[in-house]
Amino acid sequence: MIHELSCVHPDAQIGANVEIGPFVTIDKNVVIGDGTKIMSNATILEGARIGKNVTIFPNAVISAIPQDLKFRGEETTAEIGDNTRIRECATVNRGTASKGKTIVGEDCLIMAYSHVAHDCVVGDHVILGNTTQLAGEVVVDDYAILSGGTLVHQFTHIGCHVIVQGGSRLGKDLPPYITAGREPISYAGINIIGLRRRGYTEEQIKDIQEIYRIIYQSGLNVSQAIERIEQEVKPSIERSTIVDFVRSSERGIVRCIND
Repeated sequence: MIHELSCVHPDAQIGANVEIGPFVTIDKNVVIGDGTKIMSNATILEGARIGKNVTIFPNAVISAIPQDLKFRGEETTAEIGDNTRIRECATVNRGTASKGKTIVGEDCLIMAYSHVAHDCVVGDHVILGNTTQLAGEVVVDDYAILSGGTLVHQFTHIGCHVIVQGGSRLGKDLPPYITAGREPISYAGINIIGLRRRGYTEEQIKDIQEIYRIIYQSGLNVSQAIERIEQEVKPSIERSTIVDFVRSSERGIVRCIND
């Protein structure tokens, strides 16, 4: 189902039941999985690896070369997971020599005019609100939601199940399970509604709250707070996820809204 007014390179690998609308451009060295739909005026450039049942809306551009002056034309990719939706005018650039690929996971929603820069790694079930902009080498973990107009500095790490207030500017890492907002961006509690929707028990939520009470309200520095958490909070996946995230943070985590 390739429209006669589209331009598809003969070397592109197109799966079964792919629908390609009019005025679409698909370059060489492109792979598109079964059941994907590409709407009018979308552009799929060299290095795109698009999964199954993906929907790409009009004027989106996938796998354009990085906006990075260090890029020297190396062969890299932009990978889009199964069942992801990429809305109008969104852009996903391919990687550089740094990581070799840009990744958007499965079941994501990349809303209109959003940008995913070179070497970003976006997990599964992530939502990027309209006009959200990810700079190079940002990592966004599973189930994070970045509301409209969020700006993310390069190398920032956003933890799983985080929700970010629209219009926020991120220059620090956001640890898992939290709500963040205000100016400057700050910790504003945990994402209770999101966690309940995803099946977390009240006991799990209570443990997450206790961990962040120690990090943000105990008066301890971050290293001391982590030691106390390991002493006082029973082991769990949630505890390990938070502790490992905080320990590995290179930019430092956001401060509390009351600091």
